Amino acid sequence: MRTTVGIIGAGPAGLLLARLLHHAGIDSVVLESRDRAYVEHRQRAGILEQGTVDVLRAAGAGERMDREGLPHDGIELRHDKKRHRVDFPALTDGRSVMVYAQTEVCKDLIALQLKDGGPLLFEAEALAVEGADTDTPRVRFRHEGREDVLECEYVVGCDGFWGVARQAIPAELTKVFERAYPFAWLGILADVPPSHDELVYARHDRGFALLSMRSPSVSRLYLQVPEGTDAGSWEDEEIWDELERRFETDDDWTLERGPITQKSVTPMRSYVHEPMRHGRLFLAGDAAHIVPPTGAKGLNLAVGDVVTFARALTHEKETGSAERLDAYSETCLRRVWQAERFSYDMTSLLHRAPDATPFEDRMQLARLERIAGSRAAETDLAEGYTGFPFE
Repeated sequence: MRTTVGIIGAGPAGLLLARLLHHAGIDSVVLESRDRAYVEHRQRAGILEQGTVDVLRAAGAGERMDREGLPHDGIELRHDKKRHRVDFPALTDGRSVMVYAQTEVCKDLIALQLKDGGPLLFEAEALAVEGADTDTPRVRFRHEGREDVLECEYVVGCDGFWGVARQAIPAELTKVFERAYPFAWLGILADVPPSHDELVYARHDRGFALLSMRSPSVSRLYLQVPEGTDAGSWEDEEIWDELERRFETDDDWTLERGPITQKSVTPMRSYVHEPMRHGRLFLAGDAAHIVPPTGAKGLNLAVGDVVTFARALTHEKETGSAERLDAYSETCLRRVWQAERFSYDMTSLLHRAPDATPFEDRMQLARLERIAGSRAAETDLAEGYTGFPFE
């Protein structure tokens, strides 16, 4: 097989990139190791930044999102039973976010790709990227029981942290920056309408809690738990009791309970791989960087990466200049590090470390009071949450 851009991974990044290239008249082939059902049902992110929403609309993938997604103009911060709402549009010249699950984004993009895009091969396992530093990189892959080769002009690795793309960059050329956090998130899906119409981030002496949602009838909630926690060790009523404690307010707000349909534990880590490019191999999304989920940045960072690549390649095809492709890693990393900084700040603001001291507790409370009392501090949070601009 031969194509201009070989894309490894059919998550939202790979699928969106294929769509952007299709609009630009550039052919591509997408290889995905899992089957279609898995891709369309794996639970991941659910918050889309303003820039991501705009890109999906421009790519023709916004119709169902605009019909079924939940626009959010703010979030609520809680501590010491107090509530403070951060008004995004008032602080960011009208920017907001959209609650629309990654599973739904993938369904929309898969349908578009199969309808009028280039080849999208499910159960096509990428085995290796070869010749990344040549003009003719290749992806060896296994599909339908036999090995094949995809010959490309460019390869984009959207295959996640455990994928093969990053392995093609020589170790002596790379730098890795990472941090593991000594806690995790116990997440649940519950068949109950959300107890608040916007996301609630709660700092409590017992640990962090997040109230989110997937739809008007399905709630998504999280509890900070010790690293290595087994989700099955928590009984349903125990989870609801703990959520109720951490979300407690000094007014008449109540947490609605319902049947829990799914439990999972998410580890917390920060990770950045530099560079994000080697020759004609480009990394995007989790293949290059991971953020703790507190700032809702993972999917949105991946979108920023593929938008940057698509614009750079389109520029090269139109002008003959590879300047923007050459600057891909540097351009993406500026945004990546700002998102890493924001996610780290949100995580350290709201989670209580196992060995936290009374001084550190008071520092968290002081920071929260500063956000509630300072428009400048509140604006910094709102700008980070709604998203850093694509360059």
